[in-house]
Amino acid sequence: MHLAWPVLVAQLAVVGSGVIDTVMAGRLSALDLAAVGVGAAIYITVFMTAMGVLMALTPTVAQHYGAGRYKEIGEDVRQCAWLALLLAIAGTLLLRHPEPFIALAQLTPAMEAKVRAYLAAISWGIAPGLAFRIFYGFMSGIGRPRAIMAFNLIGLAAKVPLNALYMVELGMGATGCGASTATISWLSAILAWSWCARQADCAAYGVLSRLTFPKPRAMFELARLGLPIGLTLLVDVTAFTFMALFIARLGPTMSAAHQVAANLTILVFMIPLSIGHASLVLVGHALGAGDPATARHTGLIGIAFGLAVSSLVACGLWLGAEQIAALYTPDVEVRAVAAGLIAIIAAYHLIDALQTVVVNILRGYKRTVVPMAVYVVSLWGIGLGGGYVLGLTDLLGRARGAAGFWLAATASLLLAGLLVLVYFLIVAQTTIRQNQLKTPSS
Repeated sequence: MHLAWPVLVAQLAVVGSGVIDTVMAGRLSALDLAAVGVGAAIYITVFMTAMGVLMALTPTVAQHYGAGRYKEIGEDVRQCAWLALLLAIAGTLLLRHPEPFIALAQLTPAMEAKVRAYLAAISWGIAPGLAFRIFYGFMSGIGRPRAIMAFNLIGLAAKVPLNALYMVELGMGATGCGASTATISWLSAILAWSWCARQADCAAYGVLSRLTFPKPRAMFELARLGLPIGLTLLVDVTAFTFMALFIARLGPTMSAAHQVAANLTILVFMIPLSIGHASLVLVGHALGAGDPATARHTGLIGIAFGLAVSSLVACGLWLGAEQIAALYTPDVEVRAVAAGLIAIIAAYHLIDALQTVVVNILRGYKRTVVPMAVYVVSLWGIGLGGGYVLGLTDLLGRARGAAGFWLAATASLLLAGLLVLVYFLIVAQTTIRQNQLKTPSS
């Protein structure tokens, strides 16, 4: 709990920033709102993939911390910064030249112009955003997530006034949302690393003590661990994106109900995500200290804790489905469809909690390739493929619409959760056995 609750608040602050953009763009025009929606989807796809690669820093730092290798933490953070620079260049170029995304979306000329302007503005935030992600990985790895929470809350507090400045006062419209996000990214990165430079306890790690040139081997090790995480996030994001595109074929009522369900899913997802992140850090500390038995025990406690909390959340969703749907929309038809989807989400959330916590624990073990393969098969194969069959065709009975997609998504996560759970148990036991072979009997 000590490690999880600041991460939860920090993630909710990030989600809150997107909600603010949606609400304020919606007050300008439907075109601005749509442009923010499409532009944000493209930005998130690019940024989350790059950010996922840098997530390799957290388990790396956690294991160094557990082993007392403090100076190696500083060197890995600096090498991660060089890796982030390469990712920032690639990400910025993609956002500045978004032709593949534009072609896929088949936008009208007016919409395309606004989306391009939004992406050009928010592209300035890629580099500082990744710099803050390095700060996130460093502070998380040493077990100090409250600093991350504080700077995310500062960014959230600045969002409304900056949006008002760019969108209204400067007349930038939807583009102003991207400009304010980029500004907050610079603000967060500068404040975070300035604070870090003044902290005496951070000096022990030597992160800012000197500048080192790129070391290909160190960067390769980080990329080898991080690329599967980035691809996993890409699969996750695109699975949601394509689900929305398929459901959009069913008309505005189904699409709106799905949007309610998707938004609610993201909000409650932050709970198991924070528990999984805390478990990752503690597992990494135990492994770094050469205690795989404690690492396994910590992982099992994290899974049990995540499932217990998510069971309560799932019960709340199930019992309050109609009331929750009414909070999102006054439209009777949309509310009725959304209530049915929320009932499905109750089961989805519980299963999502299992796989989220377990996959984070596996990252603490530095095991990322097998989970990535599981996600590709489950989310793209069973989730999207099964959703298309259940939702849009009559192959397995009448087409179930949006509910068919959510049922298939739930089944795909159940498969993924069970597979990564078995993999964790095998990895944990193997690690304990290997440690016993290395340790001479007394």
